[in-house]
Amino acid sequence: MAAKPPAGDPVQDAPQVAAPKHAAAGLPAIGHTLKIAQAQMGVVRTAQTLLKVNQKDGFDCPGCAWPEGDKRHTAEFCENGAKAVAEEATLRRVTPEFFAAHPVADLASRSGYWLGQQGRITQPMYLPEGAERYEAVSWERAFEVIAEELTALDSPDEALFYTSGRTSNEAAFLLQLFARAYGTNNLPDCSNMCHESSGSALAETIGIGKGSVSLEDMHQADLIIVAGQNPGTNHPRMLSALEKAKHAGAKIISVNPLPEAGMERFKNPQTPQGMIKGAVLNDLFLQIRIGGDQALFRLLNKLILDTDGAVDELFVREHTHGYEEFAATAREADWDQTLTATGLTRPEIEQALALVLASKRTIVCWAMGLTQHKHAVPTIREVVNFLLLRGNIGRTGAGVCPVRGHSNVQGDRTMGIFERPAAAFLDALDKEFGIVSPRHHGYDVVRSIRAMRDGKAKVFFAMGGNFVAASPDTDVTEAAMRRTSLTVHVSTKLNRSHAVTGRRALILPTLGRTDKDVQAGGKQVVTVEDSMGMVHASRGNLTPASPHLLSEPAIVARMARAVLGGESEINWEEFEKDYATIRDRIAHVVPGFEDFNTRVAKPGGFSLPHAPRDERRFPTHTGKANFTAAPVEFPALPEGRLLLQTLRSHDQYNTTIYGLDDRYRGIKGGRRVVMVNPEDAAELGLADGSYTDLVSEWKDGVERRAPGFRVVHYPTARGCAAAYYPETNVLVPLDATADVSNTPVSKSVVVRLEQSPTA
Repeated sequence: MAAKPPAGDPVQDAPQVAAPKHAAAGLPAIGHTLKIAQAQMGVVRTAQTLLKVNQKDGFDCPGCAWPEGDKRHTAEFCENGAKAVAEEATLRRVTPEFFAAHPVADLASRSGYWLGQQGRITQPMYLPEGAERYEAVSWERAFEVIAEELTALDSPDEALFYTSGRTSNEAAFLLQLFARAYGTNNLPDCSNMCHESSGSALAETIGIGKGSVSLEDMHQADLIIVAGQNPGTNHPRMLSALEKAKHAGAKIISVNPLPEAGMERFKNPQTPQGMIKGAVLNDLFLQIRIGGDQALFRLLNKLILDTDGAVDELFVREHTHGYEEFAATAREADWDQTLTATGLTRPEIEQALALVLASKRTIVCWAMGLTQHKHAVPTIREVVNFLLLRGNIGRTGAGVCPVRGHSNVQGDRTMGIFERPAAAFLDALDKEFGIVSPRHHGYDVVRSIRAMRDGKAKVFFAMGGNFVAASPDTDVTEAAMRRTSLTVHVSTKLNRSHAVTGRRALILPTLGRTDKDVQAGGKQVVTVEDSMGMVHASRGNLTPASPHLLSEPAIVARMARAVLGGESEINWEEFEKDYATIRDRIAHVVPGFEDFNTRVAKPGGFSLPHAPRDERRFPTHTGKANFTAAPVEFPALPEGRLLLQTLRSHDQYNTTIYGLDDRYRGIKGGRRVVMVNPEDAAELGLADGSYTDLVSEWKDGVERRAPGFRVVHYPTARGCAAAYYPETNVLVPLDATADVSNTPVSKSVVVRLEQSPTA
């Protein structure tokens, strides 16, 4: 039997600090994985579960969306994936007795780590208006409460339906179908806070808002640029792909304000040689100043243009639009401005250029380090310009590779979870189901928070996730949530959002990826789409944590019947009984899913079509890949200030905190830390181990404060600092968003550090 969860909330602001590591994975990762897994699941359950993760006959890891190859290892998971599985397959339980002992005010005082460690929720819980504690409720009554609130609204647009990236394709499709049958496009999702900038830039430039590379492309590249991403912590299985590419002769450039242990040396735990020696992945580390990526790629583009024979003129002529305007703008790139924006040296950029010019097949990978800036969309457009110049889209071993986070965040969007749906999608949906979908745009995450704050949205329904902790401007977000009449969270475990409620609140416990899902039609499978457009099946194998759990498709189907009643001609009961019937309807609505049930039954699944990759066809408004031209932007750094980026620790996945250590960065037993370059710290008078408040500064004098952070001297880029989220989400105002995508700008926060009263 697993150990009981921690009784008290551990102190998180007094960490022990050692030197950062220079290698990732290896024996320490195996030991840490087994320790956490056995503490949560016990020895036997650990073996039963981990051997099924990411296997063709098993379940998809509820962690990241990195794809699997056709040939798979027995242990096809990483350390963080094992932690995600352990927390879902835990033997710890949160029963009605737990809620009786812990009023909402007590839950609100606890850390996210403590809440998550309590275990799986076993029954639907209801917080009546004016009550202090959640109480057990029947499923029938839970759906009655939802129907009462939704049918009482003046407009369907007063309801919000949020989706997290762990939701299956089947559940996501049903949720958006219900929302549109109900009458709203208010379908905010976690993409709004992460890769919305990628989708905005790619849809405009290549015609599809997804990456254009496969896992095999990664293995065949000549050059891979990893920009604004920490694979060793956020996507550890990516290190195996980089290692394989390296062994095949690829060069790798890492562009990051912080050194990353996994890129320095990867000790692959799946091979004896990897365990002992490891592989050095970086050929060049460009320690860029926060927000300087657009300037770097702009100057590289100028230098490519200035090099005889470097431009793929045939590709540019036949497949692109806007080259002349782009080239004229790019040729104005300035060395001095670039060095200021990036903090790099001229020899470093020239070394990068040499690697670029020597490569016939180049891939650029990126994550939040590029997407969460005010100028994120122009930055990603500049990356596309960089690849188009040398014909590196639609070529084997080359292309754009936005690395997604949650396991099905890309699939949710494919299934129609989007507040601004294409007319063609709505036309197909309406034809298939005989409904009339609303055509006006709905609210994304930031606009949803504003709507709740302003009293324009009154019911909040979340399919997974931890909305309160994931969103910016924490105090404003929490106050907005408390203005609603009802909050509903479909969840497996406790999180902060359950303690920040509307006048009434529901927690609806659901099956996880690891759980066996048996409905009236027999044992069910669900499907997911990975970061590279592969769709495959996921089958849980564990007895569910409680007999009172419902699956996500069942929850949506029963909610739809309760709310829409006899007005709906859609057979929701059929969808609950057999998910194959959902996939049959998806096949009629979503391009690329024809004959869905037959194709997904094949072990490993199938690849969705991608016109730029498959045909060098670009479905943009010009019919070609679009070069773009925009002014170079980068954040200004006032004297005495630092540029702060928010990031994850190694014991964390998004807002889920697995532990209080960040092993690779040398931080143990705490989270309220700010990493500062020792030279910057000396100039600011910040001793290592001292405590400071982080005060963010925005236009028009707006400020936000996060108190009590321990200063850690750390080898960040000069002028830059780093701290963990969600603790620092409070520093990002609701209106501080990226142009075009409206994504919170959590990676370029101007802060001053003031001595903390707790020092």
